[in-house]
Amino acid sequence: MQTAHLTPFIGTEMTGATYEDLLRPEVWEEIVRQLHERELFVVRGLDITPEQQIELASRLGRPKPFLMAKYRHPEHEEIMISSNATNKGKPVGVARVGNFWHQDSSYQKDAAPYTMLHGVQVPGTSGHTLYANACDVYDRLPEEWKAKVEGRTAVHTVTKRQRIAPEHAGLSIAEFKALVEFEHPMVEHPLVKTDPSTGRRYIYGAPEYMDRVIGFDANENEAFFAVLDQLIQDPEHVYTHRWTPRDLVIWKTETTYHAATAIEPGVDRTVHRVSIEASGSWEA
Repeated sequence: MQTAHLTPFIGTEMTGATYEDLLRPEVWEEIVRQLHERELFVVRGLDITPEQQIELASRLGRPKPFLMAKYRHPEHEEIMISSNATNKGKPVGVARVGNFWHQDSSYQKDAAPYTMLHGVQVPGTSGHTLYANACDVYDRLPEEWKAKVEGRTAVHTVTKRQRIAPEHAGLSIAEFKALVEFEHPMVEHPLVKTDPSTGRRYIYGAPEYMDRVIGFDANENEAFFAVLDQLIQDPEHVYTHRWTPRDLVIWKTETTYHAATAIEPGVDRTVHRVSIEASGSWEA
């Protein structure tokens, strides 16, 4: 087994490991340490079953069943299937998910602190995942903006990204918006938080999941969102994970921005996702 940093600003990679290796206490402790310090951990080419993925997730916390039951693994409710493939004309999982920069489920009051993906069927030429470090984003925030965001609270919402489903047929735009706001009420989070693992400060919020920063006027919100988008998407500070078969990828949801890239036509991509709630006192 070998480990190496993926970039100077985020991520550690392990190669040559087996499932049995990861069960060894000293190996798993090192993975958790690197995850907390580097936000993102990749185990390349890990051949595991869905049951083994859940077992590994359980070592971090409590695997959380996916909200939308129809996209859960048929035998394991803890696993969400992200896939553009079909079986007998029916979708295998939810397609085109997370194709924008975000921190997982920030629109919820208590988002699960970890996400774990396993690449079941992944093309090597498209369907990559982009990652950026929210601590690094804060560090690069201009001083004038650091002063402006200090002590601020942001309002998070899913309304910008809520999908229209068949059951919404016949609703007006106003009715659909009202339904989304009822089912997913806006929540408030501190805009700047501190990671207890590293002591580093980070921005909690991405423009696609934020409605506004309380106390900012419309122009200030627009300007801040533009600055934030620019910092998150700066190519010099983005790690592109080019999937290889069976990769296991784990990240801290609050301190890791990410976005999925497009999948080329005619190519199937299936990834198993587990959201992991904290089992102890640690929170990102």
